[in-house]
Amino acid sequence: MNSYAGPIARLINEFSKLPGIGKKTAERLAYYIIEIDKEEAMKLSAAIKETKEKINFCEKCFNLSENKLCEICQDQKRERDVICVVERPKDIHSIERTKEYNGLFHVLHGHISPMDGIGPDDIRLKELIQRVRDEAVEEIIVATNPNVEGEATSMYISKLLKFSDVKVTRLAHGIPIGGNLEYADEMTLSKAFEGRVEI
Repeated sequence: MNSYAGPIARLINEFSKLPGIGKKTAERLAYYIIEIDKEEAMKLSAAIKETKEKINFCEKCFNLSENKLCEICQDQKRERDVICVVERPKDIHSIERTKEYNGLFHVLHGHISPMDGIGPDDIRLKELIQRVRDEAVEEIIVATNPNVEGEATSMYISKLLKFSDVKVTRLAHGIPIGGNLEYADEMTLSKAFEGRVEI
């Protein structure tokens, strides 16, 4: 028998669906919501609703955006001939914090992983190739995670771009194998950018 009232049980259940949130943490979050005043709880609810209603993908790079083009793609001060390819939108924020990179981005929304049934057609590779054909791109920096899937995706991108004169580089030392960009600090990412190599 469930000892929670229905709304509390449902709230705990919804919190437990979030990544990295177990049952105990879900319970703590639910009790936090109950204990704060109604106005604060409504602000949280409104922020979630607004995010779901207003945030989409940038039409050019597939970053998260409130407009057709994200702020980075709209920024004319950025280098337009360099594109950094990342797996997820959150990777962009990790790289931006370094203040070492001033080019554009392209978000794949995943990586190639045959074991999980994810092939090249399941991520935004076609759109990347189209950008290389349509834009005056001189360098593609592959900043996929340094794990098996990230390396496979990196090599695939390199082979796909053999048709072009575009230089393809990969982030180098500084990021441990098996690590994720979102957990790397600014200094580590800065060094990785400095030491990128052609692939």
